[in-house]
Amino acid sequence: MWNKIKNNFSHSKIFIKEIIVLSIVFVLGVTLIFHFSLHKVFLLIILIVINDLIFLFVLGKKRAVEISEIKRTIKNIRKNKYKSPHEIKMSKSLLDIEGNIKAMFRRTQRDIEQMEKLEQARKEFLGNVSHELRTPIFALQGFLETLLNGALYDNKVNKQFLEKAFHHSENLNALLNDLIDISMIESGQMRMSFRYFDLKPFLNDIYKEFKEQAEKKGLKLEINGLRDKMKVYGAKDRLIQVMNNLLSNAIKYTEKGKIEINVEEKRKSVLIKVKDTGNGIPQEDLDRIFERFYRSERERSKSIPGTGLGLAIVKHIIEAHNSTIEVTSKEETGSEFSFKLKKAW
Repeated sequence: MWNKIKNNFSHSKIFIKEIIVLSIVFVLGVTLIFHFSLHKVFLLIILIVINDLIFLFVLGKKRAVEISEIKRTIKNIRKNKYKSPHEIKMSKSLLDIEGNIKAMFRRTQRDIEQMEKLEQARKEFLGNVSHELRTPIFALQGFLETLLNGALYDNKVNKQFLEKAFHHSENLNALLNDLIDISMIESGQMRMSFRYFDLKPFLNDIYKEFKEQAEKKGLKLEINGLRDKMKVYGAKDRLIQVMNNLLSNAIKYTEKGKIEINVEEKRKSVLIKVKDTGNGIPQEDLDRIFERFYRSERERSKSIPGTGLGLAIVKHIIEAHNSTIEVTSKEETGSEFSFKLKKAW
C-alpha cells in the first residue's frame, strides 16, 4: 500500500513546482484581499498543503496509469503482438500518443518490409552473380583443360579453342565491368560530370562506331533529326554507355531490316530514340527488362549472349539525368527505346 502511494507521488513530482507557485500566489492574494490574521493564514496554508497533497496524489495516480499503459503498448509491439496498427487501442486521454505510436508502428512495419525486400534482392543478386560467373569460368576451364591435355599441339583445333577461350574471357570481363558499374551506381559512388555538349558530333561518333557492326549483319543503321549546334545537358561519358547498350541490343536482336537513331527536338528537351526492326519483346517481359539479370525465356533458350545488366545500368543512368527510359515493342516487328535530355536555350 505504502509503495503504491509512494509510486503515485513519484509520478506527480514534475507538477510540484507549478502547484507550489500557484498555492503561494493564492495564499498571498487571499491574505491581501481579506486581511486575514496570522492564525487564519496559518490555517489556510495547512488546508492548501493538504489539498495540494491530495491533488498531487490524484495526478500521480493518473499519470502512473497512463505511463503503464504506454509501456504495455510498446512492450506488446516489441513482442509482435500487433499485426495491424488498428489493433493498438489506448484510453481517451492518450489519443494523441496513440496516433503517434500507430504512425511509428506503420513506419517500423514499412522498414521491416523494406529490409526483407533488400535481403531477398541481395540473395537473388548473389545467386544471379554466381550463376552468370559460372558459365564463362566453366567454359574457360573446359577449353584450357582440353588444350593442356594435348589439343594445344593439334593444329586443327588449337586456334579454334583459343579463340573460344578468348571470347569467354571477354564475356567474363564485360560481366565484371557491368557488376562494378551497377554496384557503384546503386551505392551512389559513381560520379557523373554533367555539362552541356553538342549532340551532333556525340551521336555521329557513336553512329560511326556501330555502322560497320550493323552492316556485317546485313543491317542498315540510320541517324535522323540531327541539326547543328543542338546542345543538351548530361554526363557525356555515361550517355555513351547508354547508347552503346541500346545499339548493341538492337543489333543483337535484329536479323533483318534497319536500326534508327531518331532525334526529336522539343521546346525544353531533346527526345532520343533507338528503334529496330528486330524480334521485339514479349508483352509479359516488358515490365521486367530493366531488372538486374533478367532475361526472357526466349533469350535463355537461344543462348543469346549478354550479362543481363545492360538495361539496368541504362535505367539508373537515365534516372540520374532526371529522365526516364521508355520502351514500346511488338513481337516480330521491333522495339523502340527512348529518353529525354535537357536542352540548352
